Order: sequence, then C-alpha cells, then structure tokens
Amino acid sequence: MSEHTGTQSAFGRALLPIAAPEQPLRADAQRNRRRILDSAAQLLADEGVAGLTMDELARRAQVGKGTLYRNFTDKAGIASALLDDRVRDMHARMLQGPPPLGPGAPGSERLAAFAEAYIRHVSSNLDLVLLTEDSSPRGRFDRVGYPFWRRHVEILIEEVRADDAQLRAEAVMSVLSAAQLEQWLRIEGHDLEDLIPRVQGIVISIADS
Repeated sequence: MSEHTGTQSAFGRALLPIAAPEQPLRADAQRNRRRILDSAAQLLADEGVAGLTMDELARRAQVGKGTLYRNFTDKAGIASALLDDRVRDMHARMLQGPPPLGPGAPGSERLAAFAEAYIRHVSSNLDLVLLTEDSSPRGRFDRVGYPFWRRHVEILIEEVRADDAQLRAEAVMSVLSAAQLEQWLRIEGHDLEDLIPRVQGIVISIADS
C-alpha cells in the first residue's frame, strides 16, 4: 500500500487517493496472513495492545517466526493491517454509499457525517491507531491512509468555502486526531455520544469561518 491512484468525480478531477492493489499473494501465503490477522484480532480482544506480542501471536496463529516476520515486521505493522481491514467499509460508504457520508449531500452535511464516522472509527480502535502513530516520529502524517482522509476533507471544504481548503483540512484532521480523542475521551472523560455533535460543530466552524 505504498502507491496511490485517484478516483475521478463526475467533473473529471481526481477525487481521493486510493491505495493501489498489492501484488497478489500465493494461496498458502494468503491463508497464513489471514490466520495471523485473525489471531491478532482475537489476541487484542483478549489481552489488549500490551498483550499483542510477536511471540504470543506466532503461537496463537500456529506459524513460525519467519512466516510472521515475512508478513509483519513489528506490532505497528500488524496494527496498521488490522485497521486497514476495519476501515474498508467506511471507505466504500464514503465513496459510493448513500448521503450524507456518501456523495449527493451538501459539503457541510458530508463533512459533519465524515467527522462522526471518523470519530467512531478512531474511538473504537483507539489503541491500534495510537500504536501506529506512536511508531513514527511524524505520527499520523506517516500513516498510509492519512492523505486519503485529508484529501476527502479538503474536497468537502472546497464545496463549503474556496479559500485555504488544504490548511483547513489539516486543522480538521488535528481536531480528529487519535491523541486529541484520547485526551477528550480517556483523560477528560467526555461521553462519546455527547462529544460527537460538539466536535461536528467545531469541524464545521473550521470549514466555514
């Protein structure tokens, strides 16, 4: 997932960066990778991120260390793959699903719907997202999916307000960052259902101030 292509909107411009398909794996390699990810998901549910060790994962998946490390070099790589699995449905709904998350609604409504969907995605996978971001000096900016999210927000902001769309998109993504959500939800103790509409209001104000 190191390259990106662009889908095209009805107006012919590049809409969103989409990860290019990877080279297909052999059937046995696919089975091993799937077994590792399924075992990682179960291990995460049982023990949390602290219990997601490479040794325990190899034991649970019943694969050799060499097989495990050929697929994933570290915990952050496993976390990234698990997140990729879990976000595909949201990607599809953003690109082709019904409005307001999908096409067909005004930009401000789609932006609010994205904020809610993204907050729910990050909050339900918070430890995994934090693990992938903490593994890189540049945090979320080094995540493969980050350009996808930021470009989506930028396009929606362009529909709401033409100027400084890229800067405003970066500001929105900082409000929705895993570290910020951790602060609000875990440290300050805000309720998720109460927080979502309040953050939606902040996001819209950034887009349209």
